[in-house]
Amino acid sequence: MSSESKTVVPSGITDPVERARIELKAALAAIESKANFPARAAEATGRRADEARRFARREPVAAAIVAAGVAVGIGTAVWGMAKLITKK
Repeated sequence: MSSESKTVVPSGITDPVERARIELKAALAAIESKANFPARAAEATGRRADEARRFARREPVAAAIVAAGVAVGIGTAVWGMAKLITKK
């Protein structure tokens, strides 16, 4: 993870001005990393997709059942919303 290395202050810096600059740079990198919601969301989505792929490889039948259940749930929600919208 490259964002972690940008937020680490290396030890052994004796010049107080240089150390302050590096600490400020690391703090700003940490703030940017925390505040960048789209990047964090993409990373979390990627992790979940990887977990789902591993689960599908280990348990293909269970994964198919889960996928069918999700499809039924989404279909039911869309049908219900369409029914509410067309109801007068």
